[in-house]
Amino acid sequence: MLLTIDVGNTNMVFGLFSGETLAGSFRLRTAPGITSDEIGILACEYFSRFGFEPGAVEAVIIASVVPQIMYSLNSAMIKYFGREPLVVDSGVESGLRYSPALCSSSERLGSDRSVTAAAAIAKYGAPLIVIDFGTATTVDAVDAAGCYLGGSIGAGLRVCMDALIQGTAMLPRVELSMPGHIIGTSTLEQLQAGVVAGYVGNIEYLITRMKREMGREDVKVVATGGLSRLIYENTSMIDHIDPHLTLEGLRLIYEAKK
Repeated sequence: MLLTIDVGNTNMVFGLFSGETLAGSFRLRTAPGITSDEIGILACEYFSRFGFEPGAVEAVIIASVVPQIMYSLNSAMIKYFGREPLVVDSGVESGLRYSPALCSSSERLGSDRSVTAAAAIAKYGAPLIVIDFGTATTVDAVDAAGCYLGGSIGAGLRVCMDALIQGTAMLPRVELSMPGHIIGTSTLEQLQAGVVAGYVGNIEYLITRMKREMGREDVKVVATGGLSRLIYENTSMIDHIDPHLTLEGLRLIYEAKK
């Protein structure tokens, strides 16, 4: 079995693949100072829940945007699973191609975004727009030839809500859900209208503008990430929701490197 790990700023998402099938997935907090033993023990507990033994893991592949946690994570994989992880970085690339305009630049996407974009191309074809709703919201454009064109980075929905609550004295924390009315009649509805509905409007604007700059309307839009379902259910502009897209991308990279 293959263990895939997507390390984000808020969570580490673990996916266990049996061939092409995702047999189970779970999340651990990306906690500063977490030890290899904490990661290893918690991961083994989740394995037991799925009815697997740590010895079933034949290989591990990781994409990470948090360098500070990699020593503990790598150590946990070696200590508890007996596997040296393959890490997607400058030495192990996702296979994502870049447009000629970007080829001369030394700047490249973070490993998580490149893995996700490559997986989206493999699953859905191109052209497409890939949106990852995580701690940050990233929107990436891929042309018809499957080359990355560029994208945008913005604050994630939870970050927006947290910043508003922290910056005000009397506003309460509310559930992240779409209100029944935009003209809210309570503080709760008004917060949801301003933050959640406003966020959906922001995403729709980015999609519309990005398609215009790409010069075509037949661009598939694929969403992934923790809050992707909430946005998907409240707009008609997202074609596919794929919560485990990054994990599947890691599996594809591992298979290509075998």
